[in-house]
Amino acid sequence: MLDLVSEKIQGAIKYIKGEGSITEKNIEKALRDVKLALLSADVNYKVVNEFIKRVKEKALGEKVITSVMPGQQFIKIFNDELTRILGEENKPLKIPSQIPSYLMLVGLQGVGKTTTAGKLALYLKKQEYNPLLVSIDLKRPAAQQQLETIAKEIGVDFLKIEEKDVKSAVSKIEKSVKAKGYHPIIVDTAGRLHIDDELMGELKEVKEKINPFEIMFVADSMTGADAVKSAQKFSEDIEFDSIILTKLDADSRGGAALSITYITQKPIKFVGTGEKYGKLDPFYPERLSSRILGMGDIVSLVEKAQEVIDQKEAERIAKKMAKKEFSLDDFLDNLKQVRKMGSLSDILAQMPKIPGMGKINKMAVDDKKIVHMEAILLSMTREERDNPVILNGKRRLRIAKGSGRPVSEVNQLLKQYREMKKIVKKGFFSKFTRMFDI
Repeated sequence: MLDLVSEKIQGAIKYIKGEGSITEKNIEKALRDVKLALLSADVNYKVVNEFIKRVKEKALGEKVITSVMPGQQFIKIFNDELTRILGEENKPLKIPSQIPSYLMLVGLQGVGKTTTAGKLALYLKKQEYNPLLVSIDLKRPAAQQQLETIAKEIGVDFLKIEEKDVKSAVSKIEKSVKAKGYHPIIVDTAGRLHIDDELMGELKEVKEKINPFEIMFVADSMTGADAVKSAQKFSEDIEFDSIILTKLDADSRGGAALSITYITQKPIKFVGTGEKYGKLDPFYPERLSSRILGMGDIVSLVEKAQEVIDQKEAERIAKKMAKKEFSLDDFLDNLKQVRKMGSLSDILAQMPKIPGMGKINKMAVDDKKIVHMEAILLSMTREERDNPVILNGKRRLRIAKGSGRPVSEVNQLLKQYREMKKIVKKGFFSKFTRMFDI
């Protein structure tokens, strides 16, 4: 997301790097495109004006460090201001020890609220809580069935509510949870395509009856300014505590991410980054800021790797990379590890942009193609994977037939391998293996 904003900000930094100093004239030129990109991404105009104003003031202010290159100074300023707009720092979800404790999700219909309830339940289950999923959406019959299906898929208990009023529904929940020690109870609530008095009245009643320790507003990041407007209205009427942004991985303008915290003064605590139930991550403003600036998100990448990757295998590959060695066998092993993490595209998006490596920086791999790539590699002989130089036209045709893929895909895989090998030879990965004592 926010590819256009990222590109324009990086372009501004590159422009300033070519200047001998930061001046009002070159600042104006550098920030013009950034402002237009932010507005095009549906970032709230108040946020845009505040952001541009502060960047300009800091860049021209008395605190500019003369010993630092202009480009480096500009990166620092952009990073500080983006992080500030996004909410300064991670605000973790704090669950009280009291049982029962209720966590209430609110938001418009179609933003992914029910799916997010399941994602949040799975996240808390992994944190060794014992969550219960409940839907107090008394107007939509399918709401109970949808949440029950999700609960079964993620292995979390679900309580079906057949009562016709909020008071009776809450009474049933209280009677059901005491004996089983569910903690917390995640309450999915009614939604509408548009905000109306009936919806707000129902949500206020639910809030009054269950007294939730936290109300989380679920917003669709793809809706941009509309998400911010509905967040403002919900904040005024319901007084929610925090925000979950869905579809942050989608090809969207992304203005909601850069506007919603600033406008509502409520923190983003989680972001949905995919359709799978495991794709809900705590939100770190500084990490998204780093990604926008092309500096990657190595911390999140390492955390994800620690969750799913075989440590011994990772250490073996890391040691080879540190020695600037990388064979097609290593490439195959990496693909297998990637399938555990999600997608190669996601990983590349979290890697810092590498100067002179534009092809890698922009590489996008369809998740389903990873299986095809594995098939191609497994159709090669050990000798061919050890020494790909011998892969002439005849051998490539045989590999294509053996894997059931066209020759063009065999050629494309070898091209991607060569690009990866260039990174390894530049010693890029060795910096990180040293960081983690691998």
